[in-house]
Amino acid sequence: MTKKTFLGAMAVVTAVALTGTALVASNMGFKLNYNLQQAGVGSLSGTSTIALPDNRQTGLNTALDLMNDIGFASVAEVQKFLKATDSLQIYTGRKGTAPAFALAAGEGYRVKMITTANYIIVGSDDPSASYLLQQPGVGSLSGTTQYAYNYHQTATDALTLMNDIGFANVAEVQKFLKATDSLQIYTGRKGTAPAFALVPGDSYRIKMLTTVNYIPSHY
Repeated sequence: MTKKTFLGAMAVVTAVALTGTALVASNMGFKLNYNLQQAGVGSLSGTSTIALPDNRQTGLNTALDLMNDIGFASVAEVQKFLKATDSLQIYTGRKGTAPAFALAAGEGYRVKMITTANYIIVGSDDPSASYLLQQPGVGSLSGTTQYAYNYHQTATDALTLMNDIGFANVAEVQKFLKATDSLQIYTGRKGTAPAFALVPGDSYRIKMLTTVNYIPSHY
């Protein structure tokens, strides 16, 4: 990771450190060693989801910036979920590719790797930020959003996330399984499997029944 400062009030952070691959954070900022695996053991295609902080490092504004920060030669592409069409916008950064799309707070992405890299994610959450989770209709085909899980929010699994948003508003939460390039779906309704844990650095798809401007509960 490049030695950049990041936005927000990080000057007042007193306890942010990295221990192994764990997230260590104060109530303001964090540093996370996030493993992005190439195709092979643990990953079918080398694809992982990623959740960047609301307040990213200075200069981390586009898909190309993200590839460069991870290590351009290690990354095949960055994928953005387009909720209007339930499709993926793919950026490779190679010759002939479309312009790099902008990164946005609260928006999760997928990163497809050529070689494995440990990416150091540094930043802070904005506890006052709200994220638009749209129902099917204008702006969203199926009501699905790729959500960048906040590092300081109190929801720890798919059920507590649904409850924090408002259970009646949410159809399901989807987790990308890198070993099979498939989705694990949790609905919280009768007969569903147990709720899966939410992991810092991962992003999740949330499928809505009604539109919510979601402000996560934070520590």
